[in-house]
Amino acid sequence: MNIKEVLAKKICEILNEEESNIYKTIEQPKDKTIFAFPCFRFAKNAGKSPAQLAEFLAENLSGKLELVEKIEVVNAYVNFFIKTDVLASIVLKRSLEQKSDNGKTVVIDFSSPNIAKHFHIGHLRSTVIGGSLRNIYKYLGYNTIGVNHLGDWGTQFGKLIVAFKKYSSMEEVKERGIDVLMEIYAKFTQEAKEDESLNDEARSYTVKLEQGDKEATELWQYFKAISLKEFDKVYKRLGIEFEYILGESFYIDKTQAALNELKEKGILVESEGAMIVELEDKKLPPCLLIRKDGGTLYHTRDLAAILYRKNEYKFDKIIYVTATDQITHFSQLFAVVEKLGYNFDMQHAPFGLVTLPEGKLSTREGRIVLMSDLINQTVSKVREIIEEKNPSLKNKDEVAEQVGVGAIIFNDLFNGRIKDIVFSFEHVLNFEGETGPLVQYTHARACSILRKADESTENIDYTLIKDEYSHDLLYTLYMFEHKLEDVIAKDEPYLLSRYLIEVAGAFNRFYHNAPILTSEKELKKARLALVKETVNTLKKGLNLLGIKAPEEM
Repeated sequence: MNIKEVLAKKICEILNEEESNIYKTIEQPKDKTIFAFPCFRFAKNAGKSPAQLAEFLAENLSGKLELVEKIEVVNAYVNFFIKTDVLASIVLKRSLEQKSDNGKTVVIDFSSPNIAKHFHIGHLRSTVIGGSLRNIYKYLGYNTIGVNHLGDWGTQFGKLIVAFKKYSSMEEVKERGIDVLMEIYAKFTQEAKEDESLNDEARSYTVKLEQGDKEATELWQYFKAISLKEFDKVYKRLGIEFEYILGESFYIDKTQAALNELKEKGILVESEGAMIVELEDKKLPPCLLIRKDGGTLYHTRDLAAILYRKNEYKFDKIIYVTATDQITHFSQLFAVVEKLGYNFDMQHAPFGLVTLPEGKLSTREGRIVLMSDLINQTVSKVREIIEEKNPSLKNKDEVAEQVGVGAIIFNDLFNGRIKDIVFSFEHVLNFEGETGPLVQYTHARACSILRKADESTENIDYTLIKDEYSHDLLYTLYMFEHKLEDVIAKDEPYLLSRYLIEVAGAFNRFYHNAPILTSEKELKKARLALVKETVNTLKKGLNLLGIKAPEEM
């Protein structure tokens, strides 16, 4: 049962308003005893003041809602106090299995590291934000298509090919992988400052690559394979999956069709030898699509990609999870698509940058933290804590991996997307307070209670669940799917992270104040059912964020 739907339907019977508008207006205040309906936006249509409308609704709804203990008016708000046994009946009978197909498709473009470069903490945000959104949309019944749009095209690969031929060998690259590619690229960049002929040679190889030259293509594919092998190791540890890994190169042969469509509709115009789309009416700078030398750009390939994805995937919504510095890029891209006459639901989910205490991330200046190093150090720290606090724990290495990776992901997803993050090992490795390890530990504690009890939680007498701590926990657990609705309404996974902290807090207060294993038999069963649903909710919530839920810690 969806309590908000029941309330909205009853209110709708009295007010001549859209039920969906009423549903969206119902609030769940921090006071975990009520659902509140503010009357402000509906007062004018009802010909009353907000306070008068609140009194009118309370009077007409009194005694007509079986799930409500009482109705109370506070100024322009109608507060509905939900019966504890009703909450218990709803929460303890529900299923947290994936929802049935809702007939809608969402494409999520996320992670997108550059080929021939290490996977570092600068890639973490897009990866875990996009990964959690993919999980949540899928759980809610969307046909969800996660796409990793690799940076695998452009002039840098002409430079890399020249650098490889001048400074390295296949044997060295096979032995040392991406380290070699980054070293020789940096060496090329430095020497090209003094020797312009190197850049000329790189441009030549870029053209060869674009024309399908056998040698250039084989080297490029080899560099790509080495990169993907390293990326896959990181993705596996982070629990990240994609439906498709398709880099920019995949769309090269599809750009001409997009450009032709722009030309046919008179949108693509010449400007100083280049081809652009004017966006002055959108208060945006022109969108450059063809350079003076005839080459394509990010915009060209992204335009081809969005048209391809609409045709292939028939998406209802597409989300791009990239940094805030690409806001203008996507504003221009979406404006060009609109000028073509398409009414796609296109969303950019920007996120703030990751910096180090010393400043911005910079490979050239050595300010970088590799994801593999971050994971290894975090897991190692967790292993030390386990040895100190629970040396007899089974599967220590597995639990250390789950808690260490969980700490990294939860730390990133705990604040809103747009917030910049100053990365520090000290903060990630601090397991006190509102952290992923706290939520995981609460899950493990609840699992321990169920193991000790080893009793059935069937045929519960819901009327026995009366105390305030049980009610608060029930209400918090009830809010799970409403929180997921909020997540996809705003594409903000941090709303789920914060919610799981609330669940952990409500459970720990319940655990300390409502005796479970020592209660009378029937009350014990009821409280154990509440513990079991806490386990289910924490595990499902953590999994949706991409975090494992160990049963022992």
